[in-house]
Amino acid sequence: MIRHKSVLFATLLSLSLAGTAHAASVDVAEGPAEGEGGASIGGSVSLGGDGASAEGDASAEGDGAGGGDADADAKGDKKKKKSGGGAAAFFKKWRPEPMTLELGVFGGVLIPSKTHEIYVPDMTIAGFGHQPYASIAPDIGLRVGFYPLRFLGIEAEGAVMPTSVQDGSSAVLYGFRGYALAQLPYRLAPFALIGFGAIGGSSEALGGDIDPALHFGGGLKFYINKWLALRLDVRDNVTAQYEIDNGRTHHIEILAGLSVVLLRKSKELIDSDGDGLYDPGQGLDVEDQCPQEPGPRENNGCPVELIDSDGDGLYDPGQEGVAPEDTDQCPDEPGPRENHGCPLKDSDGDGMYDPGQDGAPADMIDKCPDEPGPKENDGCPLTDKDGDGFFDPGQKGIPEGKLDKCPEKPETENGYQDGDGCPDEVPTTLKKFTGAIKGIYFDVDKDTIKSKSHTVLDNAVKVLKQFPDTRVEISGHTDSDGGRDHNLDLSQRRADAVKKYLQDKGIDGARMQTKGYGPDKPIADNKTKKGKAQNRRIEFKLLSK
Repeated sequence: MIRHKSVLFATLLSLSLAGTAHAASVDVAEGPAEGEGGASIGGSVSLGGDGASAEGDASAEGDGAGGGDADADAKGDKKKKKSGGGAAAFFKKWRPEPMTLELGVFGGVLIPSKTHEIYVPDMTIAGFGHQPYASIAPDIGLRVGFYPLRFLGIEAEGAVMPTSVQDGSSAVLYGFRGYALAQLPYRLAPFALIGFGAIGGSSEALGGDIDPALHFGGGLKFYINKWLALRLDVRDNVTAQYEIDNGRTHHIEILAGLSVVLLRKSKELIDSDGDGLYDPGQGLDVEDQCPQEPGPRENNGCPVELIDSDGDGLYDPGQEGVAPEDTDQCPDEPGPRENHGCPLKDSDGDGMYDPGQDGAPADMIDKCPDEPGPKENDGCPLTDKDGDGFFDPGQKGIPEGKLDKCPEKPETENGYQDGDGCPDEVPTTLKKFTGAIKGIYFDVDKDTIKSKSHTVLDNAVKVLKQFPDTRVEISGHTDSDGGRDHNLDLSQRRADAVKKYLQDKGIDGARMQTKGYGPDKPIADNKTKKGKAQNRRIEFKLLSK
């Protein structure tokens, strides 16, 4: 039963404090009159069979001056300063003040523990024994509180709970306690409290007894106006447990109350648009000249349209109401605030910024500002001793496939192993299948490969599989008979047919590219029959990477 009451209390307490996150997110702008700011409250409560503990903390900070803020949305557009209006004004109004009194009445219910120890055994009466009080008892009382700070106060309460005991006879429970209360200093004010007191009981069946009690809980206040506040509390009273040495039990209270606030000294200032400047006619030196529209302090609380031509969040020069630190020294080119809105210089164009510029990220400073280089190498160029386009080992930022395995000797670009930076010769077996390939025949004026060509092409498949890193261009050529356009198309189709044959035999199509040259690259005289036969050919050419 005790565990169930603890769970019930924790659930009710979390519900009563649900407004904390919303209230804490409200940005309340202080005026120039008082210079007092907001406060934050935190706390934790633990319940258990061996006792209960609660702890809380509160802190306050303030700033007596309000101010404006501006943001840029897009290049060339006019930007308008915005401020949160209604919500901020609502939460500032009638909020708590320091050095005030709160007098209140409350009513609610008490859920007394069935394992209470609020009774006096009478050994002279036969059959006298412990009885639980009724499950729920009405709870009414008075409270008085003193708040030296707007977020922290001390309160004392007295309450009476008429009830009955298990045998049906009447009983009266009563309590009194003192405690410290910490609250968020807003009109809607979540709070937490902890203190000590006592709970007593009086009945014919159980006699009269008073037990000390640890008292803690939380809730929510709402200040209706300058003088009245509504209040909801969820409490736990921890007392001794029946017949258990050093045991503890819990008595839960749920209370609703009304308080009168006394000794308010300061006049509640009105800021209708919530921009941190107060409406005119309240006796302040600085007044909001546009009380229904939020605007920056520099423009007397009136909205201004600020121009940010380059969209970097800093405003073009010569505009009223712009603070010096928000003025763009390079209004036509975007740049970081730290560099006064001017773009960062990159002399060598490698994406790394020249040294000595404010606003440049530390990992983007170019150690070689006059020579382009990768970021991984701090903007410095990569060295290539042999000048073959492959970079010497031991350097950061070398692109994939550009590491020189022979840094002292240049690569030989011949279509064979061109990606290692080393000199090499094309093997004889591979060289055999370069240039014009004899033995590949097609039907007349068609792209159909004759079967007698398969032996040559199958050998080409073996060689290409033996050297899987090679890439080839397959080119088709014709004689000069017929129209040029027709011959270009025929030569392209024949080259594609060879590629398809090799691909069907397992050669990756990505290793091969085709080109039809038609009659444009003859190797013999087209005026003779023999020359025309030589010009009708398929060539393989190794491709460099």
